[in-house]
Amino acid sequence: MGETRRRARGDGAGPGDLPRILALPAVLALALLVVPLGGLVARAEWGSIWADVTSPASLSALLLSVVTGLIATVICLVLGLPLAILIARSRPWLAAILRVLVTVPLVLPPMVGGVALLFLFGRSGPVGAWLAGVGVALPFTSAAVVIAQVFVALPFLVLAVEGSVRSVGVEYERTAAALGAGRWATLWRITLPLAGPGLVAGLVLCFARAIGEFGATALFAGNNPGVTQTMPLAIYTAFNGTGVGQGPAVALSLLLLVTAVAVLLLVRAWRPGSVR
Repeated sequence: MGETRRRARGDGAGPGDLPRILALPAVLALALLVVPLGGLVARAEWGSIWADVTSPASLSALLLSVVTGLIATVICLVLGLPLAILIARSRPWLAAILRVLVTVPLVLPPMVGGVALLFLFGRSGPVGAWLAGVGVALPFTSAAVVIAQVFVALPFLVLAVEGSVRSVGVEYERTAAALGAGRWATLWRITLPLAGPGLVAGLVLCFARAIGEFGATALFAGNNPGVTQTMPLAIYTAFNGTGVGQGPAVALSLLLLVTAVAVLLLVRAWRPGSVR
């Protein structure tokens, strides 16, 4: 009876209640994440934002980012989907090893990834030397942009699809096999449809990460306007006094911000049980 009265007066704690003192660092953490973005929005020159986004330099960076991002996403789909299914259906010890290897680019500084790609595909690298022998040079080309984007974005697709495939289990696949379905039929009619939300989420995150890539692209592909200068590189050079003006740079930053928010909303919408 006393416990009931205390809770009625607001005394004591119910299930899931947290100490009120935790609200202060929580609010500070949220402010640390949101306030800088608000400063970016406040800095925008709204009267000229459309002209800034559609300036020749901005359009060149935007078009290159979108085209290379789409190509990188397709490559990630072709290569990452089989890898994700392999991890999901491997033995636990092998799946753990493969998952660690896939996760490395996520925790690796992008600059280090760019150095690794340059050492591999550069003229003195093992693959680059062979390509140079047949007259192909990858570094500091648009193709290098795509390779850098694939390197940093592939883990997002693989991990999203792998988790989705693993969560649906193998019962439906076994039932289909017992009914006479072949491996390809089971894959296309059972496995992939059930893993559809994870696949869509992985593709969206993969594309968003590709168009936002900076570090690996800067070292491996360079910053040549119209050839390798993507939106993040155009923004960086603008705030260093070269390339597009700061107005277009702020406009492109806002465009990337809007893209990121849209990606998060789309991924959330595709998650099972996300609509309440």
